[in-house]
Amino acid sequence: MLTLLAKLLSALNGDSSIRQIALAIALGFLVGLSPIFTLHNIVIIFFVLLVRVHLGSFILAVGFFSGVSYLLSPYIVQVGEFILTKPELNDFFTMLYQFGIFKLAHWHHTYVLGAFVLGTLLCIPVYFISKIIIEKYRVHIMTFFAKFRIVQALKASKFYSLYNTFSGDSSLTKGAL
Repeated sequence: MLTLLAKLLSALNGDSSIRQIALAIALGFLVGLSPIFTLHNIVIIFFVLLVRVHLGSFILAVGFFSGVSYLLSPYIVQVGEFILTKPELNDFFTMLYQFGIFKLAHWHHTYVLGAFVLGTLLCIPVYFISKIIIEKYRVHIMTFFAKFRIVQALKASKFYSLYNTFSGDSSLTKGAL
């Protein structure tokens, strides 16, 4: 866990693309919101492995948003139940359930369908919010914390040496956090 945190800080403080980190967080949100072994999560994980995103950020986001999903589970179930009990969609879901692939998707479960719908709807806002937060972090917070003496003490710690091994030639070694 300490290694993943060091990789994330390395990406935030280094030259990693803000878009790659924000996309990793958004996709981690989508995966973390629903149970891990669903068809759409497996597709997203393969997509993450094919495209260029920051894997450490993705893994941390999946872990974080899995915890958040427990807090949101009553609302997720309500969304799934609302969609599944709509009389207008009954024929649509009956038709989808005739295909084997949709049986594997488990969209007949209120939690899985609600998590997929909420995750899909909120994935784009999470991407843009995380992109803004990372930009603000790099401009304001990173330079602000570089001034403190505690940062100098942390540079002498084991965490900093772990961080330094993953960051290589990062801005932290040049004086900014």
